[in-house]
Amino acid sequence: MLEKLQPIFSIIPQVRSPIQRLSFRDKIKWTGIILILYFALTNISLFGLSSAAVDQFGALRAVMAGSFGSILTLGIGPIVSASIILQLLVGGKILNLDLSRHEDKALFQGTQKLLAIIFTLFEAAVLVLAGAVPPSDPSFTALLVAQITLGGIAIIYMDEVVSKWGFGSGVGLFIVAGVSQQILVSAFNFLPSATSPGVPAGKIPQFIYLLTTGNPDFTLLIPILATIIVFLIVVYAESMRIEIPLSYGGVKGARGKYPLRFIYASNMPVILTSALLLNVQLFASVFQKIGFPILGQVSNGQAINGIAYYLTTPTSLSILLTDPLKVLIYAIVFLGSCVIFAWLWVELSGIGPKQVAKQLHQMGMQIPGQRSSRAHFERILKRYIPGITVLGGLFVGLLAFGADLTSALGGGTGILLTVGIVYRLYEEIAQEQLMDMHPMLRKFLGD
Repeated sequence: MLEKLQPIFSIIPQVRSPIQRLSFRDKIKWTGIILILYFALTNISLFGLSSAAVDQFGALRAVMAGSFGSILTLGIGPIVSASIILQLLVGGKILNLDLSRHEDKALFQGTQKLLAIIFTLFEAAVLVLAGAVPPSDPSFTALLVAQITLGGIAIIYMDEVVSKWGFGSGVGLFIVAGVSQQILVSAFNFLPSATSPGVPAGKIPQFIYLLTTGNPDFTLLIPILATIIVFLIVVYAESMRIEIPLSYGGVKGARGKYPLRFIYASNMPVILTSALLLNVQLFASVFQKIGFPILGQVSNGQAINGIAYYLTTPTSLSILLTDPLKVLIYAIVFLGSCVIFAWLWVELSGIGPKQVAKQLHQMGMQIPGQRSSRAHFERILKRYIPGITVLGGLFVGLLAFGADLTSALGGGTGILLTVGIVYRLYEEIAQEQLMDMHPMLRKFLGD
């Protein structure tokens, strides 16, 4: 079925891959250019947007790397939504693709881009027509949809540029940029608050101001402390790993270790779960607009009942007392989704026991004192990978959920993703710099 879409894939513009290996300086340059372009686009406001517009998805805004009211309102939402659909189709064997094969991987990537473009147009139309991004005048409806669609497509290609010409992925880079900006503004904004004129909007300036007036409010420090605690926990968790001893059969005495990270599926389960919850909120608005609020009713940009209400991110400890059932239902769905997406991501990204065993065996690796066979490799890896996949997915979900409850700056999920992405980006940059200094390492690492 996907092969019939090949003519369409050939029409869709592609970002050309580099002909030769890029230097460390070139990758930094392209990453920096895209980052500057991202911040520039977040400051281009939508023409024709109503001044009464309310950000319905504010709790997930940092995770989706979007900027409400700008042409990047959608952020990475369409990319992640397309990824969710394809992961479920491939994971459920509805699409029979072997992502270890170059042809199938190319089909997967082409389909993902096509789906992302379709989702961009669909989500832009839904946001405007459902009233989540209302026009100031009905005549601006089509113009608003066009602007949001243009920004969504720009994000898709900016992500592709970073993936091929820069460090990491554009999705990760945009999340880090959005969350970092939100943390800095929330913590250090000295400008007056919109609700309390004369009082600084930032948590730290506001605390200092109230302290000097003799009315200190120590609850202002809770989000800051939560941010620091989540940061330290994630950094520690990123360093946790199981190391499997290896030896190279072709070189006597050559030994090494294969590390299995505790957060084995990285932070993708949280990104995918957040995108899933965002789509629930989005479709709740759609069904209400057409007169069938089967997912719940939405008022002033917020779900007030139904499934959409119970799947809205709780962002205050007080809700534990006022509506514990909502917290319980949200926690079960959020943590369960994180575990499921962790398992799917490991299987589909080629880091499951079978794929890793095949890769190590082809490299001539063996475990000291054990038989050198692919099946034996797979049996040993199956002892660890499924377990750490489930535990890692549950851990990142629980950490994001707990941080959201404490109103951590940038959102608990946003902080979790940012620290994990920056940690891996640092490792990639360090390795790239090392290979630039010692070119012989490229052959040893298979680059």
